[in-house]
Order: sequence, then C-alpha cells, then structure tokens
Amino acid sequence: MLNTEELKFDANGLIPAIVVDAKSRNVLTLAYMNRESLSISLAEGRTCFWSRSRQELWRKGETSGNVQHIVNIKADCDRDALIVYVEKDGPACHLGTDSCFNDDVFGSEPFSMQGLYELIEGRKTEKKEGSYTTYLFEKGLDKILKKVGEESTEVIIAGKAEDRKETVYEIADLAYHVLVLMVQLGISVDDIMAELASRHVIDKKVKQEKMTQ
Repeated sequence: MLNTEELKFDANGLIPAIVVDAKSRNVLTLAYMNRESLSISLAEGRTCFWSRSRQELWRKGETSGNVQHIVNIKADCDRDALIVYVEKDGPACHLGTDSCFNDDVFGSEPFSMQGLYELIEGRKTEKKEGSYTTYLFEKGLDKILKKVGEESTEVIIAGKAEDRKETVYEIADLAYHVLVLMVQLGISVDDIMAELASRHVIDKKVKQEKMTQ
C-alpha cells in the first residue's frame, strides 16, 4: 500500500484526481485534491476536493446530495496523479449528467455493455419499425425468455464442441438477449454489477476464514 507522503503535489499543492465509476468504469469527472482534502477523503470515505475557482475545500454532494463513496484510490507510476473509484449517489456533473465528459472531440463512442443496454432500452421506449429488438418487446416476456433459453442451448452445444469461435458468437447472442430480458424486467447493468461485487466480498471472507482454520 502506497504511503500518501510519496505522492507528488504540484507547485500549488494540488494533485489531479480522475473520478471513475467503480461499477461501470466510466470516467465521471476530473478534480483536484490538496493534502488536506485527500486526508478528509480518506478519513470520511467520500470525495473531498479543492476548488480552484473558490479556493476552498469542496465535499462532493454536500449541497446536491450527489455524494461519491470511495471504493479505491490508485496513484500513477509518477505518483503525481490519482484515479478515484467511487460508488455515486447521483450525477457527477453540475449540469445533471452522469459524467462531465459528454462532448466528442474526435472519433466515435467506444462500445460498452451500458451503451448497448441503453440502445436496447431505447428500442422499447421508442419503438423502431423493422427492429428485431422492438419485435421482441412487442411479443413480450414469454418470447424473450424463449430466446434466452434457445441461446443458452446454443452456447452449450458450441462449448461442448470446444469450438472457440462459435462459442464466442453464441455467448454474444446470449448476452444480447439477456440484456433484452433485463430491460423488460427493469434490471440495470449496475444491479448485476452490485450483485457480483457482493459475491466477490463474500468469497474473499470465506477464503480468509478457511486460511485461518
């Protein structure tokens, strides 16, 4: 574990802190910390920054309620920048958006499971003629469940044949249909990530208990 005394603050006593959603891994914002705000963040388990414009400490969510609970903090190899992984209670940006980074300068939006989920969600709320996804929602839960079952079987067949390429293809099909099911039932990607994270913690505790026996 790195000692915070090893961190390198700039001439103004600040270090950049890139805040990242611990579940989605999306970049939320870029802020700055000084030694005092970092100490407060570590002590309270929630982000506290130094406002360069107001020249004062700034606890994220103190007025808005959009608190960021710290999961992990990492320093870069030069010890002069931080990544702060958080679980957030609300939008990170003062404009009310999930992230402060929304305006493309170059290139296209990288693929993400959350992005695919939102696309599928859009096919339910704003039906698009000729869309297979919209067709599934129109047919309803039974049809969606049938497709999940069919795709699960295809994964098993491809896996049993030890056909890597075909297995990847079928897992992708299954993942898509599972996302459709999730949207249908109002289950978010964050819900699944939270469940997996809770199992990870339980697993770690079980391993620790076995080691001490």
